[in-house]
This record gives sequence, C-alpha cells and structure tokens, in this order.
Amino acid sequence: MTPALISSSGSILASSNAFKLALTNASVRRIGVLARSRHQLALNSRRFSLPNSARRGFASQASASSTSNLANQEQIANRDLSNAAVQSSFYRSLLQANYPHIVVSRYETPGIATSTECAQQYIEALTKIGDHQKAENVARSLGLSTASNAVAGSGAGSFGGAFGSGSRHDPIHVIVTESPWITFSKWVKWLIPVGLVSYGAYLSFNYLVENSSIIKGSGVDDKSVEVSESDVKFSDVCGVDEARAELEEVVEFLKDPSKFTGLGGQLPKGVLLTGPPGTGKTLLARATAGEAGVPFFFMSGSEFDELYVGVGAKRVRDLFTKARARAPAIVFIDELDAIGGKRKSRDQAYAKQTLNQLLVELDGFSQTEGIIIIGATNFPDSLDKALTRPGRFDKIVNVDLPDVRGRIEILKHHLKNIAVSKDVDPSVIARSTTGLSGAALKNLVNQAALYASHKNALSVNMNHLEWAKDKVLMGGERKTMVMTEETRRNTAYHEAGHAIAAMFTEGATPLYKATILPRGRALGVTFQLPEMDKHDITKTECYARLDVCMGGKIAEEMLYGPNNVTSGCSSDLTSATRMARAMITSYELY
Repeated sequence: MTPALISSSGSILASSNAFKLALTNASVRRIGVLARSRHQLALNSRRFSLPNSARRGFASQASASSTSNLANQEQIANRDLSNAAVQSSFYRSLLQANYPHIVVSRYETPGIATSTECAQQYIEALTKIGDHQKAENVARSLGLSTASNAVAGSGAGSFGGAFGSGSRHDPIHVIVTESPWITFSKWVKWLIPVGLVSYGAYLSFNYLVENSSIIKGSGVDDKSVEVSESDVKFSDVCGVDEARAELEEVVEFLKDPSKFTGLGGQLPKGVLLTGPPGTGKTLLARATAGEAGVPFFFMSGSEFDELYVGVGAKRVRDLFTKARARAPAIVFIDELDAIGGKRKSRDQAYAKQTLNQLLVELDGFSQTEGIIIIGATNFPDSLDKALTRPGRFDKIVNVDLPDVRGRIEILKHHLKNIAVSKDVDPSVIARSTTGLSGAALKNLVNQAALYASHKNALSVNMNHLEWAKDKVLMGGERKTMVMTEETRRNTAYHEAGHAIAAMFTEGATPLYKATILPRGRALGVTFQLPEMDKHDITKTECYARLDVCMGGKIAEEMLYGPNNVTSGCSSDLTSATRMARAMITSYELY
C-alpha cells in the first residue's frame, strides 16, 4: 500500500468533524500509514517505515525537520479540506519530497477540494510514477495542451527521474510543440513550389492544346458529310414568295453562270436565311438545290465541334473539299449560330478554330467554282460581324411568318395530300391562325387527319380542322381532370368576366371561344382571334387588352368580394403587366 504522512504524536489526525475523521481513516486504510515519533523515522526504500512498533515512516532522504513540516502541512490540509490552495501547497511539498504516489492517492480521494493548480500537480505526479497515458488523458480532459506543458512550471529539479535518465533503456519522454507561425511558414514553403509547378503544367497544357494536335484523339468519329440530290422544288414552298424570289437568282446562276459573269457582275458567295423557327428556311435551301439539280451538302452547326480540339476546323475543311470535288453544289449549314457566334477577346484560341476555318473557306473559293453556301439561323444578331460582312454572306434573306394569304397557300398545299370533304374552307382556318408558322400549319392538318381517322371518318371536315386548331392554339383537352363544383363555378365566372369584357370593350380583339374545359395548364380559356392580320396597335386597343386581362379578376371580386379572389388570375396579371410595360417603355401610349 502507498505510504502517507501522520502526525508527530504517533496518533492519527482526527477532527471533531465526522467527515474529516472518516477521510483520515480512509486515507490510513488506503495508503497504509503507520505513525510514530518524529525522531524515530527510518528509510525503507520509497515508503515510510518505522523500525519497530510503527513499522512505517518517511524516507531517509527527508530530514527530521522536513518530515515534521510535511506532517504539519498534512494536519492543516485535513482540517481545511475545502481549501484548494491549502491542498495545492501540500501537494507541492510532497512532490518536492519525491512522494508522487501520495499525491495521486490523495487527489483521487473524494471530498478533497481541487483546482487547476492541483490538477497540474496531479498530472506531474502521474508523470513521475510513469503513468504517462493517464496523465495525457487528464490533461486533455482539463483543457491543457499536454501533460508535459501542465508540469512545465514545476522546475527541472522536480521532474526527478520520472522522465528517465536519457539512456537507451531509460529514455527521456519529450513532447515538442510548434508555434502557429512556424506551422504557417512550413505550409507556405510547401505550397509555393507546388503552386509554381501546377501553374507551369497549366501553361504547358494550354500551349499543347492551342498549337498542336497531340491531344487529339484518334478515336473521334469522323462525321461523314451528308450529300444528296434534293427532290424538293420551289412549288413545294408556299407563303414565302419574297424569299423564294431571292433564291431563284441563285438557281439561275448555277444553271447558267455565264449569263451573269458576261457583264462583269458577281453573285454573292453566300446567302443567309434568317427568321423564326418553322418558317421554311431549310425547305428553301433544299428547293434551291432541287431546282438547280446540283448536289446538296447539309450539316448542322452543332455537328462540327466535339470534345477534342481541332475536330470542328477539320470538318469544315472536309466539307468544302468535298463540295469543290462535286461542284457546282450547294453547301447548307443549319443553325449557323452554333459555330458562328460572336468572338470575344478573352476566348481561348482553340475555341475560335472552327469559326476561323469557316471564314478562311468563305474567302478561299471564288465564284467560278460554282459553290453557293447557304446558312440558316434564328438569331442573326448573335453572329460574328466578320461572318456576315459583304464578301462572305452578301445576301441576307428574312423568312418571316406567313400572312393570311401565305397561310391559305400553305393549308391548300398540305390538304392536297389528304382526303377532305367539300365543306372545308382553308381561308376560314387561315384567318383564325394568325402567328402560326408553316410548320405549325402542317402539324395542324396532320392532327386533323389523325383525329378524323380516330373517329372512323371517311374524310377530314371542318369540325376536325377546328378541333386541331383549338389543340394547337389552346393546348390539349384534359377531360379526366377532377374538379370540385366550387372550382368549376369559380372558373366559369372568371372566364365569363373575360368574355364580357371582350364583347363590350371598344377596340378589343373579337371573341373566338370561351371554355371551362381544362386545356394545357389552364382550368379554362377565353380565346380571341383577329379577323385579319394586324401589324400595329392603337392606344385604345392597348387599353382594351388591359381591360380584358383584368375582366376575370373583376368578376370574381363582384361575386365573392375582394377577400375571396382566387389565384387563377396570375397569368392574366402577367399579361397585363407585360402590356402596360410595353405601353410605357416602348410605345409611349399612356
């Protein structure tokens, strides 16, 4: 058992306080302390031993006066167990006398006051007896950095032999800590060379990408240029008479070049077709090749570039090489904006290779080669100025949406290929399809034919065409949608408000149809159609559009009150806001 100090009278220190007496008795039982006279102490290794009756005492290296001092401090510490400063002073004396076991045992005894200083002395005692792992754990739990730091202030002499002698068999336990500045300096010294090497590798990679073909994969699919003999004629192109007339000149040049070169004139090298989607730009290009009877080379702008650098430029060269071999020919590039977008000074060189190669090819061949290049785009403003300048695309042809006469021609052309009844009048459908492109009208006729087949009809009649028109303009019907009676009634009142406003507001577009049958994402639709195409709008008509947009919301307020208006007017408010903003910022009609 671990020795402990006792009083000089040889009796166990006791107090009238029951707790102190119990603590002292427990200390005697745990630590194995026996007492005798202060002048009869003798050494027995690292424990207190008395030679005869007491059997235990302090170690021989402690003098009689030192032993008496320790005994007195023990009495004081036992009398004032709640005073952490007294306990710390006692622990310090024990450590100086080289009794770490007593410090450990006393600190671990419940009921004795502790403090940070006591904890540091406890950690020092653990270190001296060789329990370094426990010392480290206690230091971490108390928020101290390391056990060695906790005992650092005790002086070199107080460590005694706890840290070893420094020999191979008894090494010194050393823990080295670095300041944050030293750690930061080490990281900086490591990151600087790594950053320089990475930046050099980045520059080298960019150089290889821009100036060589080292990284070009040999496994890239070589897209073959599509070449065909077009069977489309100008008679198949309807509703775009002005654009067709522009391209008829190209056909005459391909058929008889000497007719134009005899007087010193030159036809443009390229023709750029612009306009909304579905207006027939690709069809016009195919009709040009079909009328001229020359090979037609077709590629989309998105087919040139791929992952690897240089593929787009190579395909441009291959396209014009094959076209020259089959001259006279027409080269058609659809969606030209995919490769002909505006360049920026910050763009990498490899990002411009395809466009640069296209510019070179357009300047590289002469009119005598008999090659006409036709480009098509929906966004002419996004094209690079160098691409659209005279000498490359000299002629810019706008293919706009068809007017009512053009829509009649388009409908007649597509109705020729299906069985129709005698009551079908294309002009009626054409007048009510303002804003539809040629592709949309073709889809309308096809939808009517499919609907008639579904109804087992022998031919397409006006009812089928009206159904197809409503589907194209207003969206498909949602007959299976479940609606409560209240929702259906609210929708009916809302659409009735739109309809009444359209019928009785001066300058409003004529009412075409109002329905509460859900179509698309709307619970109901009120549709207006102009009697003829209009290219401008008056102030009265602007205000009429605002009135019609707000008619549904006003009807709900009149019937249910302002607090019960539904969210069904959200799209109406969006349309009214857009119209009001245009009146102020664009039209100045207010």
